[in-house]
Amino acid sequence: MPTKPTIKILLIDDHPLVHDGLRARLEAVPAFQVVAEASAAAEALQHTQNMEIDLALMDINMRGTNGIELTAQFHAMFPQVAVLILSMHDKAEYVMQAMQAGARGYVLKDAPGQDIVCAIETVISGGIYYSAALSRQLSRPMPPGLLLSARERQILQQIAEGKSNKQIAHELHLSVRTVETHRLNIRRKLNIEGQVELIRFAVQQIY
Repeated sequence: MPTKPTIKILLIDDHPLVHDGLRARLEAVPAFQVVAEASAAAEALQHTQNMEIDLALMDINMRGTNGIELTAQFHAMFPQVAVLILSMHDKAEYVMQAMQAGARGYVLKDAPGQDIVCAIETVISGGIYYSAALSRQLSRPMPPGLLLSARERQILQQIAEGKSNKQIAHELHLSVRTVETHRLNIRRKLNIEGQVELIRFAVQQIY
């Protein structure tokens, strides 16, 4: 039987004990490999530039650049890397800020260990994951566009204007591949199946 591809994980947290506990928990899963650890933004960005990373598991509270700001940097520089927030903060505003910055999931630090495993598997598969304890706060109706980052809303505007990926890339000074990744992320966040539905949504939102 074919084996699942290994999911390469970067841990970003400025507490060594958290690193040790997370590494032990994650490496107990055969499909997971913790390939690097970082305690600050510059170190995390350098690891991601120099190594093959599939997922960044990131705290919000860090010295200097916080996890939400760093998530936005990851989303702009490494859109192919899934960012999963692991935080003690359970307020809806933190969750929404993280998702707007480009995170694909949000897990509370006091959640059962299996939650982290499930969250990683979900976001790597293209889904969005929240800890169960956050579901009540996030159940209130909200505009779907609120989940999008500033860059994604920018691209949605361009889609509504009927521009191709190549035209959007030229307009926003991005690579075509980056635009394609952003489009895919928009569809994942909004649970939109195809390109036609995405264009229809973009036109409805912008006009």
